[in-house]
Amino acid sequence: MIDLNTATAAELDAVPALKGHGHEIVRYREERGRFTSLRQLDEVPGLSGKTEGVGDQVEVADG
Repeated sequence: MIDLNTATAAELDAVPALKGHGHEIVRYREERGRFTSLRQLDEVPGLSGKTEGVGDQVEVADG
């Protein structure tokens, strides 16, 4: 599983549903702080409504 709060842009791009959006996800995290739920991916520019099923490969780890 890839943790949204620690993954690099390259690691995020390796997830098919997130491919090409790793940089935007990392930028979102740097600007707004840690992810608290997978639903926040819909707030990342370009990802709204495109992340269905991503929970099989990505998580928001506690800590």
